[in-house]
This record gives sequence, C-alpha cells and structure tokens, in this order.
Amino acid sequence: MISLFLAATLSSTALVAPAAVSPASDDKVTTGVAKGRDRLDSATSTSSLKEADIEKLAPRSIGDLLRDIPGIRAEASTGEGLASISIRGLPIASSGVKFVQLQEDGLPVLEFGDIQGIGPDALIRADLNLAQVEVIRGGSASTFASNSPGGLINFLSKTGDVAGGAVALTAGLDYDQYRVDVDQGGAISDTLRYHVGGFFRQGEGPRRTGYDAQRGGQIKLNVTKRVDGGYVRLYGKYLDDRTPFYDTIPVRATGTDADPRVRDIAGLDSTRDILLSRHIRDVLLLDGNNNPVRHDLADGQRTKVASIGLEAQLALAGWTVTERFRVAHVSGALTTPFTSAYLPAGQAAALLGGAGARLSYANGPRAGEAIADPSSLNGNGLLAAINVLDLRLNSLRNVTNDVRASRVWGVGGGELTTTAGLYAARQTIDRDALWATLVSDVRGDGAAALVDVTTASGRALTQDGVYAYNLALAGGTRRRRVDVDYAINAPFASANYHIGRVAIGGSLRYDIGSANGRVFGADLGGGRIGTVTRDIDGDGVISVPETRVGVTPLTAPAPVDYDYRYLSYSTGINFRIAEPLAVFARYSRGARANADRILFSPIVDTGDGSLAVRDAAYDPVKQAEIGVKYRRDGLTLNLTGFWAKAQDTNVDVVTSQIIERAYRATGLEFEGGLRRGPFALTAGATYTDAEITRDAVDPAVVGNRPRHQAKLIFQATPQLVTERFSLGAVFLGTTDSYAQDSNLLRTPGYVTTNAFVQVRPAARLLLSLNASNLFDTRAITSFDEATIPASGILRARPLNGRTVSTTLRADF
Repeated sequence: MISLFLAATLSSTALVAPAAVSPASDDKVTTGVAKGRDRLDSATSTSSLKEADIEKLAPRSIGDLLRDIPGIRAEASTGEGLASISIRGLPIASSGVKFVQLQEDGLPVLEFGDIQGIGPDALIRADLNLAQVEVIRGGSASTFASNSPGGLINFLSKTGDVAGGAVALTAGLDYDQYRVDVDQGGAISDTLRYHVGGFFRQGEGPRRTGYDAQRGGQIKLNVTKRVDGGYVRLYGKYLDDRTPFYDTIPVRATGTDADPRVRDIAGLDSTRDILLSRHIRDVLLLDGNNNPVRHDLADGQRTKVASIGLEAQLALAGWTVTERFRVAHVSGALTTPFTSAYLPAGQAAALLGGAGARLSYANGPRAGEAIADPSSLNGNGLLAAINVLDLRLNSLRNVTNDVRASRVWGVGGGELTTTAGLYAARQTIDRDALWATLVSDVRGDGAAALVDVTTASGRALTQDGVYAYNLALAGGTRRRRVDVDYAINAPFASANYHIGRVAIGGSLRYDIGSANGRVFGADLGGGRIGTVTRDIDGDGVISVPETRVGVTPLTAPAPVDYDYRYLSYSTGINFRIAEPLAVFARYSRGARANADRILFSPIVDTGDGSLAVRDAAYDPVKQAEIGVKYRRDGLTLNLTGFWAKAQDTNVDVVTSQIIERAYRATGLEFEGGLRRGPFALTAGATYTDAEITRDAVDPAVVGNRPRHQAKLIFQATPQLVTERFSLGAVFLGTTDSYAQDSNLLRTPGYVTTNAFVQVRPAARLLLSLNASNLFDTRAITSFDEATIPASGILRARPLNGRTVSTTLRADF
C-alpha cells in the first residue's frame, strides 16, 4: 500500500539567498520540465542555489555544496570527487551517484554516475562561471533525462547576459591553498554576447599530505548569437586538475556497536590527516600492457576534460525547437591508497613474517633504522598495509545530443503544451585497474614512511616497503581492464494542459540501450593468470615481492554484448488554490541502467557477453509525491511527502560482493524561507523511513535499514544582510545511521557549522571570511566495518575538519 505523508519544503527559493522569495516572474523551474514555468504552477519538487549563495557557502567540493540542498544525501568525505550522492531514501548500496544525474548546462557530464574511479562531481568545479544550480527531486526527472529516476542536479553557466566581470583571490588561513578566479562577459554587438572565465589553484589542501596535493584549474568560454525567435550558442571547456583522494583513516573505538565511542589514535588527526605522505610517492607496477611503469601518488584524482558543445533554441512554424549537443574527451587517473588495513604492528609483523619477524624503516629520515618496540610505534603501535589503487582512466569519452520541440496550443480556454524529443548518447569506459601493496607506519602531518619486514632468519619479505606488486590482501585479484562502449537512444514526449487554476500533465520515455566491448582479468576465471614472478625493477634479482607481480591476461578477453529496453513515465496534477497557494501530486516510474559495476561478476556471461541475469540490465524506481506550496510576503513554505520503491543491482567496491536487492522508503521533506528586513532564515529537513524489502544474496538483511541511511538530515541558515556587510551560518546535520546493511555498527550523527562574513569596504569590492566546519566536529559519514573488531580499530570516512579561507573579490 502506498503511504504518502506531508512535509514542509521550500523548493521555490534559493537556500541562502538574501531575498528569500523571488518575484513570480523570476521564480521558475527550467530543469526536468518541458517548458519553464512558475514553481507554483509546476507539479514538481525543486530547489535552486544562485551565485551569491554559493559564494557565501564557499564549498570545498561539489559534494560539500550539495549537502546544503534539502532531500540530498551527499557523503562528501572523499575530497573533490567520488562523493556518494542520493535523493529521498534511494540507496547508496556501494558508492557513487547511481540514481541521480549531474548535468552541466542541461546535459550529463557522465552518462553513469557510479563509474569506478571517477564520479560526475569530479568533472564539475564551482567557480565564477557558475550562475546557479537547479535541482529537481523525483517527478519528471524520470522522463526528461535518462538514468536519473531519483532526480536531476543541473549546473548552469553564465552566458554574458550581465556585462562585467570579476577577479577573486582566495587563500586558506589555516590550511595551504591559494587560488585565483577570473571571469568576464558582455555584449560584442547588439546580437552577440560572450562569457569567459576560469580558475587556477595550488596547495596542500584541507588535509596534511606533505606536498602540494592540489594543482590545476579550468577555463570555460561561450558565445551566444541572438536570432529571430531564439539563439544559437557555442561553448567549450578545458579542465585539468589534480586533487587528493581521501580514503579511510583509522580511529579507535570503544563501547558497543550500538553506541561506539570514537577517538583519534595517537599521532593522527582524523579530520586533518590522511595516509598520504611526502615519503610515499612512487609506486612501481606493470601497466595495462604489462610493461613496468612508475607512477606518482601525488597525481591523486587527476581529471582532464576537453569538451565543446552547441545549444540552440529556434522558433519554427509555431514550434520551439531546442537542440543541445556536446562531445567531451575525458581522461585521468586515480592513484591512491584504497581500503587499506590497519593492525597492531607486532601482530602485522607476525602475520607477514611469522614469529620473530623484524621491522625497520625503508625510507624517510629514519631509513634503515630498526623498529625495536613495535607496540610503541608513533605512540599508536600500528602498521598499515596500504592497498595502492592505480586506476588509469584512458578514456571516458562521451557524446550526447538532446533535441526537442514544444508547442503551446489554445484548447478549450486553456493552454496545452506538447513536447516531443529524442535523446542519444554514447559513453566509453576504457580503464585499467592496477594494484600494489605497501607497508607503512601510521602517523599524520604527511610524514608516514614505508616499513620493511624481515623474518627472524633475516629473509627480506618486502622490497623498499613494497610487499607485493598486486593486491596481496585480496589474493592478487581485481587487476582488470575494461574497454566497453555504451549506447543509449531514448525518444520522449509530454503533454501538459493548464486551464485556470489547474495544470495536469504526463510524459513518457523509452530507453533503448546496449553495451559492447571486452574486459580482461584473472577474476574472469577460465585458467586466466593474474599473478606471475618477474624482475619488475630490472636489477637481475628476484625478490620476494617480485614473486607476487600482477599481470593482465591480455590474450584472453571476455566479451560484453547485451542490450536492454525500458519504459519510463510520469504524471502529475497541480491545483493553484489561490495566488500564494498550490497543491500537487505526482506518480513516476523511471530506471537507471547498470554499467561497469556489474562486470566481473556472474551477472555477465564470460562466454558470449550476454546477461546471465536479464533483470540486472537496469534497476527500476517507482515514486509518488504529494505536496503543498505557499509563497507570500517574504515567506515560502512547501509541504511534500514521498514514497519510493527501488531495485539495486550492484557490486560493493570494498568487498567485491554482489548486491541484488529491493528497497522501500517513505518520508517527509521540509524546506522553508523567511525574510524580514535585514534578517533571513532558510531551513530544511528530510525524514526518511527506509528498509530493505528483498535480498537475493543475503536474506538475513531483509527488514533492515539500508546502510548510511539516516532517519533525519537537516539544514538551517540564518543570516543578516545589510548594504555594507553580511554574516551568517549554515548548520548541517544528520542523525545516526548504520555502517552496513547488517544493522550492527552505528555511525554517530553530527552537526557541522559553516560560517561567513562579507564586508563591502567600497563599491565593487568584497572581502569575505568563510569557515567550513567551524567547531572542528568529527563528522563521520561511514565506517567500512560492520562491527567493532577485536583490535578496536575502525576505518572511518570523516568530513574535513575546520578550514578557514579569505577571499578578496573585485568586480568590474
């Protein structure tokens, strides 16, 4: 039985805008609908962030930015990419952005948001090019974009509508980062305008790594030609950025699974440190063609994007035709520790080298020095077996085209808006996953060093801190190559009839997709070899680690060859009870096609590349929502209740276990805004009651709450705005959640506080001070473990600690 609840939501205002309510003519939704219309006339749940709001928030990443939007669950603990993001109780069963699509100017930056090693948030930067962010939750997102049943998040660029530009200089006050942003736009002629902008930054970043872990920037340009009945726009983007990936960090836990008491281990600050180090930089292994190569861990998340696009809107024979096209060449790397293991040093030595095994430093200022008392090492007595993931993102090229035609017809005293269109996309995933296993001590300040292990008889089991040139902790598995092309063609249509106070409409989309290519890896079985003995460093001697060298079985590929089809639909009704008040209801069905996550599993037949489990091609999502919207005299309130039912077919990137289950969620969403003179308050909260309703792999979890799903997430932003200054705070909170689906270990809830002060000492000059996590709260988004182990050491994923920055901006 469908359960619908009411909740208060302010979807019609910007979250921290000085003016809590826009004039009706400006308060429109354009993302995920056929035609822009007043939010009170639209049967959708939407939010937006304007440029001024983003400037006050000063987000450290896109994931950080999205934490401030009601209904969105963003686990922004990994740095500037690979955040896990979902909407309204839809699951985060593994990682990434599965049921939500991130767009830039109306087209997806990646067709699939959970591609291993890269997320769409890594391809977007919040700089002076960004005009606003529009979000639509559920509703027509299922039919106006592919692979987005949960919602759409659209990052819209400036297009030179407003003449002028700005230069902004930003520096971290308690962390090492320096950044310059520039933009300029305006008219070239009466019918031609432009906008260009970009940024460059460099520094260690919010966490201590011992080197400049952040370096890079982007530039964007667009030119718009106004023509009769519309416009034609050409645009381009070049992004080349290097940022660190923040993996788990060890913390010490006491208490019980239901009430864990977490504290930092000696010598390691969980909110400021990470196991990246000036002494752990090079990794030697075999590349995707099985040739020796040495890569730098400082590359971290390396992202390169070169894209060019066309957007046009034309009036043709009474129809408004909109064309969007973009081709993007995307490549990069992810070179980082990933899901490493932490053990007491004496225990680790015995496990690796047997009784009497000895430890010594392999590099750093104490290289060659014996570790006489492992139990007191760095005050914490821990060693780390570092799994170095070297993911070569050779190509994630994608080509996308969306063309649609709309027309408004006068019918029976009302307006009938009809739209028809065709979406076509091609997404390449060409990637090599390479591994090595290192041994290091555990300390912060970017000063960890590699450790050598020898047996009691003096036999060296490591080589300069390297234990294996593969993923030794998983038996040398997970070294893989993927070279697959995904194609999607999706015709869609909608009709909306608006008469008087009533608007009623519906939309359909039919996705036709295919996957073709090949994969390589010993994990595929069939006698394929993934570990060999090789003199990888070329010194003429075979060391113990060189008997564990990962190779890719290039002569034994397995095909990928399958297709799928599914229908999406959405229907809704909106009733404008009075000028400031409307009610709406909507029911939708959409789906998300699965991509590389299901490869290297029994889901795909290694013989002919077909799907052994046909239902795994895509995961359907059904949703219903009902709500009330109110907007008048500086007060905006929306009341929305939601129900969702979803299927998820996945593979856990930490354990490599198959996930095949169904979920149900019901919830309440509140968002509101109030403006009285110089004072403004915006607030939001989402209550979600979710459960696993079916599990084909582990029936024991049926009835449990999905992992990472809090009952309540909330935001509140009070601020004071005058002509000369603005000040305010952003409170972001969550109640506790379960670390894993077994519902044993709880992840504590938290509230973080961001604060901002802006002073305008002169016209066109702005001085800002921004603090993220002002009170330095230990805010843990998840644990990798399902229960507290005997060692008491948990692998935690915390948000960054306090970071304070200052910005001087000059407008011209």
